[in-house]
Amino acid sequence: MLKGRVVAISVSKEKGVPKENVPKVKIIEGYGIEGDAHAGPWHRQVSFLDTYTLEWMKEIVGRPLRYGELAENITTDVDLSQVEVGDQIKVGECLFEVTQIGKKCHHGCAIFQRVGKCEMRTRGIFTKVIKGGLIKVGDTLEIIKRGSHGEA
Repeated sequence: MLKGRVVAISVSKEKGVPKENVPKVKIIEGYGIEGDAHAGPWHRQVSFLDTYTLEWMKEIVGRPLRYGELAENITTDVDLSQVEVGDQIKVGECLFEVTQIGKKCHHGCAIFQRVGKCEMRTRGIFTKVIKGGLIKVGDTLEIIKRGSHGEA
């Protein structure tokens, strides 16, 4: 089981724009983050990205990226490269199930225009909320591999 912590939480009122950092959020089961544009009854309710990807992107774009700049909801210090669809992510009392890795790039979005590249398309982890609650920056985060929670 991989463990780490939540480094940042970011939300936005509209899609396709960088998100703003907040210290805590309410996670709603089957919906997502209260007040975030990506919340709703679909399979990409909450997105995760790791600090390793942001460091890698720094080399490509020639400057540091701030948390939320690639429109990720939760930035973690856990390397997410080994996460697979079906794995679960536990943050505090909340539980998320990985439903998708990467997504189609919207080349006209504000993020692409600002950064020139967006690794959410290959490295972003998208989840649905299995159990809601409150989470805050600094909370412990665990990756539960698909086979280790009885759903092989």
